Amino acid sequence: MRAFFGGGAGSMLSTRSGVAGAAALIGILLLPGSAAAQDVPGWAEAVPDLDDVVAFDRSQSDFRAAIVRYDEDRGALLRRWDVPYSERRRARMREFYQGWLDALDAADFEGLNREGQADWILLRNRIEFELEELRLEAVAWAEMASLVPFAPEITALQEAQRDRLPRIDARGSAETLNELTLAIEALTEALRAGPGATVDGIMAPRTVPGVVAARAASFTGQLGRVLDDWYAFYAGYDPDFTWWAEAPYEAASEALDAHAGAIRSAYGTADGPVVGDPIGAEGLEAHLKHEMIPYSARELIDIAYREFEWMEAALLEASREMGYGDDWKAAQEAVKQLAVEPGEKPRVVLELHEQSMEFVQARDWLTIPTLADEVWRMEMMSPQRQLTAPFFLGGEVIRISYPTNTMEHDIKLMSMRGNNPHFNRAVVHHELIPGHHLQGFMTDRFNNHRGIFNTPFWGEGWALYWEMQLWDADFPRGPEDEIGMLFWRMHRAARIIFSLSFHLGEMTPQEAVDFLVDRVGHERANAEAEVRRSFEGSYPPLYQAGYMLGGMQFHALYEELVEAGEMSAVEYHDAVMQGGRMPVEMVRALLSGQELTRDFRASWRFAG
Repeated sequence: MRAFFGGGAGSMLSTRSGVAGAAALIGILLLPGSAAAQDVPGWAEAVPDLDDVVAFDRSQSDFRAAIVRYDEDRGALLRRWDVPYSERRRARMREFYQGWLDALDAADFEGLNREGQADWILLRNRIEFELEELRLEAVAWAEMASLVPFAPEITALQEAQRDRLPRIDARGSAETLNELTLAIEALTEALRAGPGATVDGIMAPRTVPGVVAARAASFTGQLGRVLDDWYAFYAGYDPDFTWWAEAPYEAASEALDAHAGAIRSAYGTADGPVVGDPIGAEGLEAHLKHEMIPYSARELIDIAYREFEWMEAALLEASREMGYGDDWKAAQEAVKQLAVEPGEKPRVVLELHEQSMEFVQARDWLTIPTLADEVWRMEMMSPQRQLTAPFFLGGEVIRISYPTNTMEHDIKLMSMRGNNPHFNRAVVHHELIPGHHLQGFMTDRFNNHRGIFNTPFWGEGWALYWEMQLWDADFPRGPEDEIGMLFWRMHRAARIIFSLSFHLGEMTPQEAVDFLVDRVGHERANAEAEVRRSFEGSYPPLYQAGYMLGGMQFHALYEELVEAGEMSAVEYHDAVMQGGRMPVEMVRALLSGQELTRDFRASWRFAG
């Protein structure tokens, strides 16, 4: 039995202080062939020993309830205060965060068990980040306020409804909407006349950075949805309101749509919307502190270029072995041409999964619950989804990117080349086991309260770490596999470079696309999809950098603990999976026995 997180007050169950508890949950669900599975009569009969489940639960963090309470309360407040860039929302959330910081300061840190102390540190780190994000949000609002000066009026309408007023002033609402429409239309006309133009006493801002204009145009669309939500609450239910407000509401809604278009036209974002909103050096510093990464963005870019050097050398070696000399792009193109025919892709996924599972199990690297391997499944990705996800996505469902009959011919060929079996050799285990699917399976069952501390350096870093681990153990079967796996390693290094450079204002989205094509060998359509996905706003700013940097963290920690003889490989990997999601520096602190104090701060220079 193996269990590494938990323990009584002031203790930690680890290789340093004994093992117990949670491993019973895992041991009875092991895949056949693992030593601990030999006592199991059959995986279909394996069910948890509930005494062990309860015992493990009692050994968890004694700060767990506080984490759950914070997360639920925060979510409830954000649902209540739901208007973006609202000053009242910022004030309320600032009060909430500061209250929790005060409560943390008053808590008996020394009286917590070790897991509780870790959670205390993680929560304080999270709240400090949230407060900094509020400050930066106020800065972002100030930058675009001159383009959307009417936003406070729309915000006030929605927040008044949220304040649960007993009855709305129907005629007054119509007058407010009419005045709002006139104000929007006046500024829209000035924008159409050009930056710096004055129309009827209203002047369009003279100079606005493209990213700020794009942000303001996007926010104008959000305001339209806020207005829709406010109006829908009363319309039809309050006859007086409907009679007075219907026409003014429709006019205001149309005015907002026109205004968003005028912003894009006036400041050059209409022909191709600016992708992303760079957060600058100050924003990156806040995010790096939150992720417990004690490096500057510039240092991380330098690290990525250093990683690129050995990858390029390895790529040339594989190219020469294939007979292409130093023309690695020709060798890579030859590998891309080995793509399977349409309809054959699921078979490739199954074969690669079986190979990686056999490889990992033969080395007793980690515990794999049988149920985890039973429940994963495959889906084919839609053409629309492939516009932002040109490669596989994973978890319990691995979503396969491959051409469909509706795609244009050139796009079909690019999709096939970019998803050939040798490139997939680093993708399938990344998405399934021991990568994202195993992560999700285990973190749903162990220390799931730490989901609030989820970070790409842990999530994507773990999956990328296994690409490193399998490479080091000679998982590639020849130069074609090496070129395929190196493509992804170089892609991860490129992600650090182009994403951080973009947020520092040193690289445009188009330059990022060109970088992926020229330095990594991406198909151009796939490179455009990658950049679109990276900067469209659905991923946090450090997400793309988290892959390789997180993998480097887990690899460095493996060297510290496993290669130094402090833990076995299976003990180390199981401990990570049972510990829950958190910055990797905190994983290191827990597994290494490092003292935890109130003033704990990130200091681990994992990249040497």
